[in-house]
Amino acid sequence: MAEFKYEIKKEIGQLSSSKSGWSRELNLVSWNDAKAKLDIRDWAPEHAKMGKGVSLNREEAAILREMLNEMNLDEVFGQE
Repeated sequence: MAEFKYEIKKEIGQLSSSKSGWSRELNLVSWNDAKAKLDIRDWAPEHAKMGKGVSLNREEAAILREMLNEMNLDEVFGQE
């Protein structure tokens, strides 16, 4: 498998964490020296390893933000 490189340009925030120490994070990440994208994925401690995730460019992030703003989370997930 071809190697790739990444650089976390900005750590934005942690969404959740597990007992194993991995955390789901929102970061701004540059993949293979390309323009940085908003990225959601699971990371091992110290960012030593990563899980599968999703990267969004500016346009996709704006669309997602709009969709989330229009959602009623209680209707989506039910009242907990």
